[in-house]
Amino acid sequence: MSMTVGAVSASEFRRYADPATELTVVRLTDPAFASGLTAPHLHQFTRRSDSLLYWSERDGSRQIYRLDLKSGESKQLTAAADLNINNFSLSSDEKYLYFFDGAVLQSVSTLSPKPRDMYKVPNKAGASNLSVAGDGSVVFSEGSRIMRVALQKTGPILETDGKIDLVMARPRHQQLLYRQKGALWLVNTDGTGKKQISLSPNARPGSTGQVLWSPNGHTLLYLQNPEDPKQLITLRENSPDEATDQLIARTSQFATFAPNGDASVFAGASRNRASAYILILLRVAKRELTLCEHHASDPSLVSVVFAPDSQSIVFVSDRHGKPALYRVSVEKFVEETNDQ
Repeated sequence: MSMTVGAVSASEFRRYADPATELTVVRLTDPAFASGLTAPHLHQFTRRSDSLLYWSERDGSRQIYRLDLKSGESKQLTAAADLNINNFSLSSDEKYLYFFDGAVLQSVSTLSPKPRDMYKVPNKAGASNLSVAGDGSVVFSEGSRIMRVALQKTGPILETDGKIDLVMARPRHQQLLYRQKGALWLVNTDGTGKKQISLSPNARPGSTGQVLWSPNGHTLLYLQNPEDPKQLITLRENSPDEATDQLIARTSQFATFAPNGDASVFAGASRNRASAYILILLRVAKRELTLCEHHASDPSLVSVVFAPDSQSIVFVSDRHGKPALYRVSVEKFVEETNDQ
């Protein structure tokens, strides 16, 4: 029987000692059914790090849940017919949840579980790459243009020649990053000031891996894949305002990564099958520490995120069956951070 909005599932937490490090890992969801995270740049933790939004097929359809990280209970938030699992986010004030149900952008509030239609994508256009800008507006790509949905005005920010495959609002700035044909561009949220971001001189089309803003929005963090597969993948930092690009560190072949609250530490999932680990990389020491195994069938699917207080990491793996969420504490290695 399908569950309904507001239904609560009991805790599925299972603790175990990691075989490689003996650190305690908590499996948060049951691998009998698939569960996962939204895109890593989106707002999925509550600010106090006590709850997490995720999607799951627990009731037979893909829906969004809020997981209480203390009690382990999961509350169903949506009853979507065609949920886009990579495009849902809390608003910055955590009063609204934005998501796509098929072609319709919807929102639900903390006051009412009934979804409100915000925008319908034209036939065959397709929408993806949802992000929430600093002014509260929702932005996303619609083929070759970027749309903005806001209380005051809804419409395109810009239209380009070619599909846009990434859109990210820049934290604490009225700007957006977007990617088209492998190139990264910055544009103001009103469509003005478009400029290309100059990455490392060694960057080439297709060589840039995951891209994320630092939590304060000052710099752009990204993985660069070398031409020689025997060489190490590097983590780099670009400052669009100062037009600089520098190496942070070489990695143990990170497939995905995430910064902590002040970008002093990074978590990464190695794509090296001989050492399929979740690691943390210390910026100052340029040193890596192994946290636990992930043993996912495809390392690129191991989405990894820090909690806002930087005291734990959540990641996705299918090591025990279908994709499930896992959590490991890092408070022994990483200082607590406040909202930057």
